[in-house]
Amino acid sequence: MTETEVYNKVVDLIAERFEVKADQLSRSTNIKNDLAADSIDLVEFVLELEDTFGGEIPDDEAEKLNTIDDVVKYIVAHQA
Repeated sequence: MTETEVYNKVVDLIAERFEVKADQLSRSTNIKNDLAADSIDLVEFVLELEDTFGGEIPDDEAEKLNTIDDVVKYIVAHQA
């Protein structure tokens, strides 16, 4: 997948999970702060990312995924 395809898919997942409109999201959107995600939300989101894109995201790496841009760059860098 290209970075743009990954970004669009991540935005779709976030919009659905956090019940926000996709056009309200940007690469700088902070998942914890801007979307008021708690730790359970974040764990569920990481599991959804793993299911959607394949692979496993280690806990120490998942903790670094603060913005949509962080998520996109991680997924692009770790694609099989």
